[in-house]
Amino acid sequence: MHVIHGEIGWIELICGPMFSGKSEELIRRLKRARIARQPLQCFKPRIDDRYHGSKIVSHSEHSIEAVAVSGSADIVRLVEPETRVVGIDEVQFFDAGIVEVVERLAGSGVRVVIAGLDQDYMGRPFEPVPHLLCLAEYVTKTLAICTRCGQPAGRSQRMKADADRVLVGAADAYEPRCRRCHTPREEPSTRSMF
Repeated sequence: MHVIHGEIGWIELICGPMFSGKSEELIRRLKRARIARQPLQCFKPRIDDRYHGSKIVSHSEHSIEAVAVSGSADIVRLVEPETRVVGIDEVQFFDAGIVEVVERLAGSGVRVVIAGLDQDYMGRPFEPVPHLLCLAEYVTKTLAICTRCGQPAGRSQRMKADADRVLVGAADAYEPRCRRCHTPREEPSTRSMF
């Protein structure tokens, strides 16, 4: 990665729970950069194949082309010298090296727009997002609507029994919950979300 620009770069982080519009906001910002004719590259973790293999797709089906990568080293290798804006979705699925990659990109004059979960299904900080929160110049915390009580939801309730921290899923596996309704050890519900 030999990106050197005379202008100052920065980091924009969009974080929050599942179904809060993180990817939607990321896509909106990246499409505006494209309209402004800013050289743009988008990346997503290869593990996230829920909707499409080579697009960042929101739950409301908005999308933008992206390159699926296995880790942060792939981004370093693939960022082109003329790129002015880099978008990264589902940043919580990347290795710890993503923090240094994002810092280096911003330090070299690139606007870096990233989105990801700030908490896991237990309500604990989801690395590497806490580190990125500290480094970002702009932070947007999105909230969903609690499916139990209708209040603002900042947590992701896992609805499937699985002890692994990472379980890629959508409405089949998670629903948004507020602090009061979130029960991290609750057995999965058989109730349909719709």
